[in-house]
Amino acid sequence: MVIGDVINYQKTEDIIFDVQNLFLKYGKMHILEHSKNVSLKAVQLANRFSVDSDRVKIASYLHDISGVIGDSEKIHFSESLGIEMLEEERSFPLIIHQKLSKEISERIFGIQDKDILQAISCHTTLHGNPSKLDMVLFIADKISWDQSGKPPYLKIIEENLELSLEEGVSSFIQYLMDNKDNLKVIHPWLKEAHEYFNKLRS
Repeated sequence: MVIGDVINYQKTEDIIFDVQNLFLKYGKMHILEHSKNVSLKAVQLANRFSVDSDRVKIASYLHDISGVIGDSEKIHFSESLGIEMLEEERSFPLIIHQKLSKEISERIFGIQDKDILQAISCHTTLHGNPSKLDMVLFIADKISWDQSGKPPYLKIIEENLELSLEEGVSSFIQYLMDNKDNLKVIHPWLKEAHEYFNKLRS
């Protein structure tokens, strides 16, 4: 993967078309399929919880756009774009993809909507005091996971989404923290989100 190919990617006026083509160009069909599934779920949730579905759709298609960059290149590419990296991100480069996807969305695809960019930048870990758009993308990504079978936490999320978007998101974060020994790293933003939702409940 040549980083320059991504930087110089020739685009049209259709963001969704361009995203699909970039994934296809590098044979990332599984990421494209995942992004489509996230978009479908995120739009459903957006309509249910009064979030702008057009913005959600754009964020969904772009949230994993950095997947075209190999994991071994993610740190170098992030450094070349001046992305500030935490120790946890350097030790587990895959997790930098949320910040990297945000930068690619802004610099290469021309996304200027700060809410869309923020949702993309935290879709893996979330953060404290998230917007509804942040939460919709975050939880749609987890429901539409890219592994075989159903996610083990799906029932927990679905039951709590019946109460509210916040409860659905909070329940998943609590699931992660209850099973934190299975996580490669515990990102500081995830800790912030956990503390934030705990305060909401108290």
